Amino acid sequence: MSVTPDSTSDLTRRTLLRRAAAAGLLATPAAGLLSACVGGGEDEPTDQAEGEKSAANPLGVDGKAPLEIYIFNGGLGTKYATDVHVPSYKKAFPDAEVKFNQAEEMATVLQPRFTSNQAPDMVNNAGSKLMDQGALVQAGQVQDLTDLYNAPSLDIPGKTVKDTLVPGTIEQGSFNGKPYVLNYAFTVFGLWYSDKLMQANGWTAPKTWDEFTAVLDKAKAAGKVGYAYAGANAAYYQYLVILTTAAKIGGADVLKNIDNLEDGAWTAEPVKQAAQLWGEIGAKYMDKAHLGLRHTEVQLQQNQDRVLFYPSGSWLENEQAKDTPAGFNYAVIPVPSASSSDKLPQSAIYAAAGEMYFVASKGKNPRGGMEYLRHMLSKEGAKGFTQLTKVLTVVQGATEGLTISPGLTSSEAMLKAAGSDYFAYRWDTWYKKMDDECRAATNELMFNGGDANKFVTRMQKVADDVKKDPSIEKFKR
Repeated sequence: MSVTPDSTSDLTRRTLLRRAAAAGLLATPAAGLLSACVGGGEDEPTDQAEGEKSAANPLGVDGKAPLEIYIFNGGLGTKYATDVHVPSYKKAFPDAEVKFNQAEEMATVLQPRFTSNQAPDMVNNAGSKLMDQGALVQAGQVQDLTDLYNAPSLDIPGKTVKDTLVPGTIEQGSFNGKPYVLNYAFTVFGLWYSDKLMQANGWTAPKTWDEFTAVLDKAKAAGKVGYAYAGANAAYYQYLVILTTAAKIGGADVLKNIDNLEDGAWTAEPVKQAAQLWGEIGAKYMDKAHLGLRHTEVQLQQNQDRVLFYPSGSWLENEQAKDTPAGFNYAVIPVPSASSSDKLPQSAIYAAAGEMYFVASKGKNPRGGMEYLRHMLSKEGAKGFTQLTKVLTVVQGATEGLTISPGLTSSEAMLKAAGSDYFAYRWDTWYKKMDDECRAATNELMFNGGDANKFVTRMQKVADDVKKDPSIEKFKR
């Protein structure tokens, strides 16, 4: 997905996934990037750092070359970079200066640098104002990561980097078969709640839609908002939930068809049914005031026991750490089954590699950028990340021996119960125009009395527009 909303310092949010009220920021990202970056010898890098390849230096990094990185300051914070990954890189290349930067609005800060061919070497592209990743790939600004994945693991003997990853990781960051993006955090999505609150009221976590609405009725009677999300910058949390229900009803191909811009993919019956169900939840159990709030503001209300269920990825616990009272005990459940005729089981979930990191192909040190990612993908690098963020990575076995938090314990149990029944989509990172429209359509559906037919028709129109637009490169899976 996206993978951290916005900054923790101003109560914004993180992502995953991640680009909220940015609708006007990159209205024509492909055109802007392409005109500035594609074609013409002056755009080609001429002095990229390169060292001699060896067993200890498989990517041929120049050990004295500076490395510039940009990390999104959101729900995951930045300590994992400053305290784990940067020191790891510096240990291997002590003569290299690592220039660490953080930002909350990645597009605002970095898009001008990409269009002027002064990009940093490695970027964590996330947040509500992230750069259009598909346009960057189309513009030739993103490094092919094949050499990274074929390189030996930093600290897992006898394995290449790709051998150490959770299945599907490389594909999740691929564009038309080429790996351009490392989606590093393995995120599971579901409905989050306080286990303490549920137990105190004698409520049971629901598995079916009838059970879901029944417990929402009880929460409403107790003076609580049964279900909530933040309309100002986190509408994609909710459209993910709608599409999760659609996938459960009709199978994972429902999402694949949307990714591939198949005719009628959005107006398919499972999507319409899902929109109908969730629109009813919005009308009956949500607080319309949340339309104007940001993610952390609504999440704070949940920490205050004013909200029962909140849709999010597994970064939530870490993001709310400073506001979570003792004993709150985050827990998560799959989106409830719509009916007994669903094609996927109740335990099926949306889970995917997320939180995008990429190397600038026209930067001064792309080999160093890839090497930095190799340190992130070491077992120690992944373990340190999880310790600091309470979020899993795509490195297999990296949590062995760790004492993990209630929320991470719950999300791991949910992932285990799902088995092979997990799925994801990619259209939101491929086509930002669709992401922007879906945020607006979702808010209309959930807060403003929108109906399912209008939602799916609106999304089908923008998908058709993208499909017909020759200036937008199309991607397929």
